Amino acid sequence: MTENDLIKNLNSFIQEAWNQSGFQKPTTIQEKTIPAVMEGKDLIAESPTGTGKTLAYLLPVLAKIDVEKKAVQTVILASSQELVMQILQEVQQWGASSGIRAASFIGGANVKRQLEKLKKHPHIAIGTPGRMLELIKQKKLKMHEVKTVVLDEGDQLLVREHEETVKNIVKATLSERQVVLFSATMPAHVEKVAKDLMKDPAIIKVKKDETIEAADVNHIYFVAEMRDKIKLLEKLSRMDGLKGLVFVKDIPNLTIINEKLHFNGIQASALHGELNKLDRQTSMKNFRSNQTNLLLSTDVAARGLDIKGITHVIHFDFPRDVNQYVHRSGRTGRFGASGTVISLVTNNEERDLKRFTKELGIQPGLKIMRGGQIIDPQPRR
Repeated sequence: MTENDLIKNLNSFIQEAWNQSGFQKPTTIQEKTIPAVMEGKDLIAESPTGTGKTLAYLLPVLAKIDVEKKAVQTVILASSQELVMQILQEVQQWGASSGIRAASFIGGANVKRQLEKLKKHPHIAIGTPGRMLELIKQKKLKMHEVKTVVLDEGDQLLVREHEETVKNIVKATLSERQVVLFSATMPAHVEKVAKDLMKDPAIIKVKKDETIEAADVNHIYFVAEMRDKIKLLEKLSRMDGLKGLVFVKDIPNLTIINEKLHFNGIQASALHGELNKLDRQTSMKNFRSNQTNLLLSTDVAARGLDIKGITHVIHFDFPRDVNQYVHRSGRTGRFGASGTVISLVTNNEERDLKRFTKELGIQPGLKIMRGGQIIDPQPRR
């Protein structure tokens, strides 16, 4: 099947949206998985950050919805509120002229309002696992006509603390259901749990997407003592045109950094699991609209998010392994755009950075800040 046939085989409203989107051709993960999802196969799919995984499941899911029915036909589970809202926006965009109704169900949101959404008979229910299971147990979210369950960023959904919740949601559906899982990484534990939920799944792994123009990403680093990293971050935040996603290892650390920046007159957005729904929405809105130019985030909170125009990814706390370095760094230079990855490292962390980048075939450049500019250090005489 050629790439054009792939889209031509989908409904006319999807073809129309595709033509308007400006996409030239499907990405590798889309080419390989759309036919399998259309056929109703169970599927485990792994592909790097920024390779179009959402549309890889969403286009066939939309194509298979029967708009005449009033029942929920597809359930999409995601690990964070932001990812749920992002998926909902994609459904609304790609299904705009189709008559397909979708609704979001997230923990922390007003339950009464969510019950109102169910009365409008959505065809697609998108939500976080805890809230979805709660609604199923209350018999408010009826699963008897759900044909497809999608696990987006599956490695986050099938961590041990969510595993049982996700299993119970899947088990609440028809026995002849389809389960598809998409993720940027696939630890062995996750793959095993996923296989237990599926019948003879197709396993598709894309290590590198050749269909996406090679991203022009520059990897640089600064050496600083732990206590001096915050000063460096302040200087970086004042650079013209910087829109930086800053990775911090945990919530207490993130809170301290945010407070110190605030004290020094720098407004940053923050994103982590303990913020309430309204604060998270405000944070994202401010960053997306460039009212703030830094978004401080934990790894879990940033998973799966597609924020346009991130110029810099900043590893404030150094990643724990190569996978995490790749994951985080994939947030800039998406779909062929240029970007910069900055690591703020101590002397000890510098060794790890060089080990990681050597493994990835990347040559990171050591830099210093002078006069608000990033420059090469002067060679020793």
